[in-house]
Amino acid sequence: MWFVVIGVALMVMNIAGIGPVAEWTWKWDGDLWKFLLPFGLAVAWWFWADASGWTQRKAMEKVDAKRGARRDKQLDALGMGPKKSKR
Repeated sequence: MWFVVIGVALMVMNIAGIGPVAEWTWKWDGDLWKFLLPFGLAVAWWFWADASGWTQRKAMEKVDAKRGARRDKQLDALGMGPKKSKR
């Protein structure tokens, strides 16, 4: 995701004329590779994340955390949550 944000930021900076990026050209033999590099890295990252199972693991961890929080909330509502001192 960050690679896409960087790529879009470079394009906006070029179009708006901000900083040294404003001088980059859009020609094939010029600086086009500098605009395309972040998007290529984003594609490579997504392929790696899907192939290695990283994306699925993160999604499962998020579901497990929600399940645990929901279970704790239900136990607390039933009065079976962690013991509280009555002092």
